[in-house]
Amino acid sequence: MTDAPLKLFNSLTRQTEVFAPVHPGEARVYTCGPTVYNYPHIGNMRAYVFADVLGRTLSSKGLKLTHVINITDVGHLTDDADAGEDKMERMAAAQKQSIWDIAEHYKQAFWADVRALGIRQPAQWTVATDYVPQMIAFAKGIADKHCYELDSGLYFDVSTVADYGRLARANTEDGEGRIEAVEGKRNAADFAIWRKTPAGETRQMEWDSPWGRGAPGWHLECSVMSGEVLGFPFDIHTGGIDHREIHHPNEIAQNQAHCCTNGLDEPRNSGARIWMHNNFLVERSGKMSKSSGEFLRLQLLIDRGYHPLAYRLMCLQAHYRSELEFSWEGLGAALTRLKRMVMAVGPLADVAPQPEAEHQKFAPVLARFDAAMADDLNTAVALTALDEALAMKKVDAGIKRAVIEDMDAVLGLGLFGLSRADLRIRPASATITEAEIEAALDRRKDARAAKDFAASDAIRDELGAQGVEVMDGDPLGWEWRLG
Repeated sequence: MTDAPLKLFNSLTRQTEVFAPVHPGEARVYTCGPTVYNYPHIGNMRAYVFADVLGRTLSSKGLKLTHVINITDVGHLTDDADAGEDKMERMAAAQKQSIWDIAEHYKQAFWADVRALGIRQPAQWTVATDYVPQMIAFAKGIADKHCYELDSGLYFDVSTVADYGRLARANTEDGEGRIEAVEGKRNAADFAIWRKTPAGETRQMEWDSPWGRGAPGWHLECSVMSGEVLGFPFDIHTGGIDHREIHHPNEIAQNQAHCCTNGLDEPRNSGARIWMHNNFLVERSGKMSKSSGEFLRLQLLIDRGYHPLAYRLMCLQAHYRSELEFSWEGLGAALTRLKRMVMAVGPLADVAPQPEAEHQKFAPVLARFDAAMADDLNTAVALTALDEALAMKKVDAGIKRAVIEDMDAVLGLGLFGLSRADLRIRPASATITEAEIEAALDRRKDARAAKDFAASDAIRDELGAQGVEVMDGDPLGWEWRLG
């Protein structure tokens, strides 16, 4: 699928632009990864589903993809506006564990969610604490012209670069309330490059630097890791829309200071040619916040009987730049749609794909799919093209399989690796055993054969009361659901 030119929305220019790689034949992408102080919630994971679809689309266009995702294990404060405690230090104290153990546990938990959602492994995971010497060198390189030192650390003077805040279209008056008030700062928006450990205190993660013993600022980490691995300028920087307001403008300011200090009328001066942001996942009960206790993480969806790929499909059903409202009903509908897709590819399971064959019947649907993905990753429209291909009859099975494989390679649902049985997940709250279900279904089958429909209905209702949905005519016979 290489016909339609790929157009992407650039948050920096607020325009949709035809993608032209900085390095011919290659796409270099950096994604802001998690701070591994807690489990990711499903809103966090939407960002990585989006970045994965972007990467898969670039690959489908014949480009060599070099995708980097960072792991923040130091420096990210409890307020994204550069204030408060270090999130890692605070969780380590709360859990009475080593900060290194905290980082490793939640990093592995994040990676498990990445695998469960069918997200491809990036070319490299960059871990912040592996790059501290490079961070110190970067800071030394810009300190004389762009930074100043206070008792609390080294601060970046945002007035020393052109167009600070253009990415956020910042309103200084509104934004000041989210910026840390530090005595001695020259500008409200100035931010810490290096944070000194306060006198008399010791952090679990701290290093010697020209500005005293301490730790790097969160914003510095991403500038250093993206530049070190991908080189400036690289093609695309992605992240959640919350990063567009403070974190990414601060990254851009650092990149400008490091590379050129020139203005942002030329987007490459920002360090990346294109900045892309996915919108929020909205959940009305307030369980998207990690401070709410039982927040919505992927394991909670699984515990309630939903396959994680149903959540991926739910994300794909909305454009990445649109808010997506989460509801259990919506997730259930996505799971049903995924089951139908898996059932549709079932007859093709043992068919050899014929990717080189020409077949006019599929040309229009392929063109619609390609046009949708090339139109700033319009996955919602692309899914309708996939549904259309799945429903096509009287076509060569080998060609149909090849076409669906090509589409699925971009959307990442892994349809040919799934069965309906895989999607039938037992809720953690279910107490009835599968043997008891099967026995009840056998009794119901006998009742139906005897035309005792009252008994048949009673058994169905009994199962329904225990969270088991009976599906007549279905090869599996029954499905778990939450009662």
